[in-house]
Amino acid sequence: MAAVPALAFTRSWQAAACLIILERVGKAIRNPPRDVLLASAAQRIGGYGWAFGIHEACDQFGAMVGPLVVAAVLATRGDYRLAFAVLAVPAVINLCFLTVARLVFPRPQDMEQRTGSEAGGGSFPTQYWVYLFGAGLVAAGFADYPLIAYHWVKHHTLTTEWIPILYAVAMAVSGGAALVLGRLFDRYGSKVLIGLTCVSLLFAPLVFLGGHFGLAILGAALWGMGMGVHESIIPAAVAPMVARSKRASAFGTFTAVYGVCWFAGSALIGGIYDQSVIGAVAFCVITQAMALPVFVWVSWRREKG
Repeated sequence: MAAVPALAFTRSWQAAACLIILERVGKAIRNPPRDVLLASAAQRIGGYGWAFGIHEACDQFGAMVGPLVVAAVLATRGDYRLAFAVLAVPAVINLCFLTVARLVFPRPQDMEQRTGSEAGGGSFPTQYWVYLFGAGLVAAGFADYPLIAYHWVKHHTLTTEWIPILYAVAMAVSGGAALVLGRLFDRYGSKVLIGLTCVSLLFAPLVFLGGHFGLAILGAALWGMGMGVHESIIPAAVAPMVARSKRASAFGTFTAVYGVCWFAGSALIGGIYDQSVIGAVAFCVITQAMALPVFVWVSWRREKG
């Protein structure tokens, strides 16, 4: 996240754009090996869903606390440089934990018991590619929060001071839901995604067509639950689909395709929104609903095999 504090001191939009791109590149580099490490540790802590759920809960906890710390420093000292410098403290702690993990578990793949299905190599199975297609549809139909916030303010659903509050609510729901949904995934498998997709796609009509405060809160909560699904259940389902020796490339490919689909979908939603709010809602709902038969097939294939 080194690029984010630097954004506060840039003097041009070109520099800001470069820093944003660098921050996203950093995320793309971190995510696949991180997901492989989580998958390797999953057996020791209770399952793939639980491992990814704990990560998402901790991630969203930091997403809530970090801005609050910055706001507190600004309120008491009024110094942006000091506020962002404080964020170096958790970054250093994170590097210390990573160093300890490297020393204690130099071969993280050894934390997981080897089985016959995991020992093999070869190409990715058909199930993986079909699942990636479905996950890409869900990503493409998931609107970003800035567009939602813009809509609320533009249509006077909320005043500007409520925008960060509802975002915090969404992040709290995301972290809490990730833990619960992770346990459900470990117990019931990929079929959990079917119900979760049906529920989370309702965020679009609620946030864009609701028109009043109560529905906006409910929509934000469902949007946050969707984020929890994106960051925990969806990647967790990848791990058991591929051989252990292929997980790094599997997560790398998944992250790349998933990110491209999310970017393309967000651009389309924004373009459609300029022409018709109802059209944007329809795109979000239909695109995510198209993933349902894919998840049904993946769940059936998983149970069969």
